[in-house]
Amino acid sequence: MKEQIYQLIDLLNEMTPYLLLGFLIAGILHEFAPRKMCTGKLSGNNLRSVLWAAMIGIPLPLCSCGVIPTAASLRREGASRGATVSFLISTPQTGVDSILAASSLLGMPFAIMRPLAAMATAIAGGCIVNRLRCDEELHSVNMEQDNTNRGIWQKCAGVLHYGFIEMMQDIGKWIVAGLLIAGIITIAVPDNFFIGMNEYPLLNMLAILAISIPMYLCATGSIPIAAALMLKGLSPGAAFVLLMAGPATNMAAILVIDKILGHRTLFVYLLTIIAGAIGFGLVIDHILPADWFTGNIMINGQTCCSHSTAQWWQVASSIIFVILLVTALFMRIKKHGCSHDDKESCCCNGDCGCTDKYKFHIKGMMCNHCKSNVEKALSSISGVITVRVELAEGIAYVEGRNIDTGEIVNTIKSLGYEYSSE
Repeated sequence: MKEQIYQLIDLLNEMTPYLLLGFLIAGILHEFAPRKMCTGKLSGNNLRSVLWAAMIGIPLPLCSCGVIPTAASLRREGASRGATVSFLISTPQTGVDSILAASSLLGMPFAIMRPLAAMATAIAGGCIVNRLRCDEELHSVNMEQDNTNRGIWQKCAGVLHYGFIEMMQDIGKWIVAGLLIAGIITIAVPDNFFIGMNEYPLLNMLAILAISIPMYLCATGSIPIAAALMLKGLSPGAAFVLLMAGPATNMAAILVIDKILGHRTLFVYLLTIIAGAIGFGLVIDHILPADWFTGNIMINGQTCCSHSTAQWWQVASSIIFVILLVTALFMRIKKHGCSHDDKESCCCNGDCGCTDKYKFHIKGMMCNHCKSNVEKALSSISGVITVRVELAEGIAYVEGRNIDTGEIVNTIKSLGYEYSSE
């Protein structure tokens, strides 16, 4: 058991320097990326818009649930059908944080192949949808708020808050879960367990797909799991199927995409991911040199999970990561513990200047991107003055005058979430 604990610590030391750098870059992209200009590139049912959507989505650290309201926002801002689907496919598969973490733990070939696969599958799916014109029109809601009015210091503070608080709250627990699952695999699964299964590569990949598609995996949290499975004999191609299909979708995302974009778009979305994952997996196992993808996992008889002496900056990064993670989760728990009022109606029909307060229960929000998009969408509704969404509680607190509650409910549903009256 002591050796396994050392292995988990080594995994953490390998990943955290690149994770912290990735979180910082993600914060910079979030605060300084010109959203309106990006949206303008996505209009038009052509290859150009699909390509731009894939390129914009690849570096963004959005998970498979957080990408859905963001994609809906792009669609409402004028993005084409194909560009929207391209963004949905490319974004959750990878991000700056997962690219850097993959290079440290799995090696540069894996880090390069992930964005290439995301790009290829996104372009394919987007072009097919543009040809079929198979998704439904979305009602216009102005959800985006421009950051251009904010000062440079406010934006810098936003970079740190988004990168090291919001992202920590969103994917920090999944990274820890990935490390724990990797540790369990290392302890419980016998060495060379998957070697016999590699005689049937396609069946092996289909089994991995059946597990990974409905399961929630973030792009970064899937990396230690893939590394641990490879150490037990899983082929690099099958591990890549997990790295690609696991983060790309989950059961919640499947249901929401079906609700927002329709059955045919969902079919194209899933078929593109499945075909792309298997295709790239077979290329890795049967065409590309094997040592490209195993060299970083097994070096001189020692695995990437073997106990070794870490550099001081790796240890410092791990300590900083743990402190930031604990702080971010504590902030979320503290918010969850706050008490809030139920609906309070104005007794004088708004003539006195007071406001009505409403509480809407929302199911399906999983990350801060979901929270942000709901707040922006509800804030755009006539009569709404303030909106505060408590992610942990799944509640939106809305204050305003003469608010059409039916419009609030319809807006929530249009984002792909479920309204509950409880």
